[in-house]
Amino acid sequence: MTNAIRTGRPAVSVTYGEGGPCAGARMVAEETAVAFVYDGGGHAVMMATPADLEDFAVGFTLAEGIVEASDEIEQIDVVAREAGIELRLWLAASRTRALRERRRRLAGPTGCGLCGIETLAEAMRPSRPVTADLRVTPAAIHAALRALGPAQALGRETRAAHAAAFFDTDGGLIAIREDVGRHNALDKLHGGLVRGGCPAASGFVVVTSRVSVEMVQKTARLGAPLLVAVSAPTALAIRTAEAAGLTLAAVARADGFEVFTRPERIGADPSSPM
Repeated sequence: MTNAIRTGRPAVSVTYGEGGPCAGARMVAEETAVAFVYDGGGHAVMMATPADLEDFAVGFTLAEGIVEASDEIEQIDVVAREAGIELRLWLAASRTRALRERRRRLAGPTGCGLCGIETLAEAMRPSRPVTADLRVTPAAIHAALRALGPAQALGRETRAAHAAAFFDTDGGLIAIREDVGRHNALDKLHGGLVRGGCPAASGFVVVTSRVSVEMVQKTARLGAPLLVAVSAPTALAIRTAEAAGLTLAAVARADGFEVFTRPERIGADPSSPM
């Protein structure tokens, strides 16, 4: 299921170093406006890497709660337009009605003083509870971190892309997705796992970014019991992970990592003294 992304192009540059200016070129990441259109109505526009777009469509739609299961998406059309790409999704009738009602709730007069209540409630909605009984050793997390760098094709070429990857309990790479946006990479991973029939409860997610509350919410909705990040979490992300039952490990480097919530899922290595 691993999908190496190579969506970049060369750009002319002038490098300034100790020897003075030097003409050259480097690979830069592509960035495109991607519009989500549900049953003919526009919903959101994201700036994203134009790769794995069907995965992006499924993962974003699930993560946002627009559908509860992927089989409620009846059709996906990827349509190139002059200004970007449209992801046209056609939903089951029940989900179409629910989305229409959601839009009606959020549409109201500005300046009323209470219009943002629904939006704030939506942004801070409780995360889906994570109940998977999983044990991962520190050695498996270190193996995943070692495997992550070589698997980041777009990241190596451009130094401008985030990655989200899924590993089994031994630290073996199952899937990876890259994007200029960290949220997009995680949505693409979500969609790829669902479309490939890979249960997220059987492994863990590693991301190359900091951990904001949205990254926790998206991981919980995916159903993965452990999120590992190379950078630090926010305080709200920690509180949200704890409430959701998600194990959160961050500041993950070659020499170690820190576990902020639900440490019981991190088991000792078999060779470690008890």
